[in-house]
Amino acid sequence: MKMFLRRQSGTLGTLIGLFVLPFVVAAHHSVTANFNEEAITELEGEITRVFWRNPHVGFTISVKGEDGGEELWDIESTSVSTLRRMDISQTLISVGETVRVAGNPSRRGDLLMFVNNLLLPDGREVVMTAGGSPRWATEPLGTSGPGFAEALEVNDNLGVFRVWSSPFASPMLFPETLDPIFHLENYPLTQASRLALTEWNQDEDSPIRNCQPKGMPIIMEQPFPVEFVDQGEQILLRIEEYDLVRTIHMDASTLSDPVRSPLGFSTGQWDGDTLVVTTTQIDWQHFNTVGIPLSEEAIVVEEFAPTESGGRLDYTMTVTNPGYFTEPVELSKYFHWVPDVEVGRYDCAVTEGGSSS
Repeated sequence: MKMFLRRQSGTLGTLIGLFVLPFVVAAHHSVTANFNEEAITELEGEITRVFWRNPHVGFTISVKGEDGGEELWDIESTSVSTLRRMDISQTLISVGETVRVAGNPSRRGDLLMFVNNLLLPDGREVVMTAGGSPRWATEPLGTSGPGFAEALEVNDNLGVFRVWSSPFASPMLFPETLDPIFHLENYPLTQASRLALTEWNQDEDSPIRNCQPKGMPIIMEQPFPVEFVDQGEQILLRIEEYDLVRTIHMDASTLSDPVRSPLGFSTGQWDGDTLVVTTTQIDWQHFNTVGIPLSEEAIVVEEFAPTESGGRLDYTMTVTNPGYFTEPVELSKYFHWVPDVEVGRYDCAVTEGGSSS
């Protein structure tokens, strides 16, 4: 992945610009941290269990071990929401079928794999990671769907008020949640941030284990559909991940003593067709999910700007983080309007072991 940092003209903002980075998972944990992406393991066996729920789809296959005995391998994939954007449904995978899988083995040496490719009994191959390559077939499933759709022109006056999809080609707001090449030092960290990072234990301190919903600003990294709903003095922003709803107050003069919450208190105003949202009162201690703290006085300013064609929504977020950043940080991504896409139910569930699948 390539990146660059530059100063904004006339401001203290730092823009973190990213070239194309396909989504692999919904950032509930780092694939790189748990799986060896430099190695590929290939297995064949019978499916004995299927766990088709967010945040991670999984299934178990019975494999004959080197000693002739049975080995039960847990095969992990990305989220239901991501697979849906690749036109992959649960109907493709059934208990009792014999399949072949190829993917990255666990770094811990246990019987666990993050699957990249799946070969079905009828010879069809499913590419299980967005932007991945086929291994056995020339015309695999999983290489088309809403997540791959281009921006379309629209002939209406809805502006932001529609369902927006995150294309796989869009940059990630917080690349460090998945990409080991991204260094946290690219952020303008204070000494307090650096100290917090030295004390951070990802396994113990992650704020999103066991299906715990994200707060602002990290929730806006989620790559699933979102929808703006006009309610006059309020605009609702429906977010598929964790089935959350943000309320944007368009007339904050009538409100007093806003309550602190993980999503904060958001006010909005129009700059032409661009919706500008300012969020304060954020009761969420994390700038990201890998150790940078968020100040109680943090201010997040977002701009949602439809393009002239109407089918693309450009998004920027500027985070002022007193005590932890030496200057504001600006992040960006974009959304596409894709016909017939809706904000689905997320229904996050944990596995029998008590952690996110």
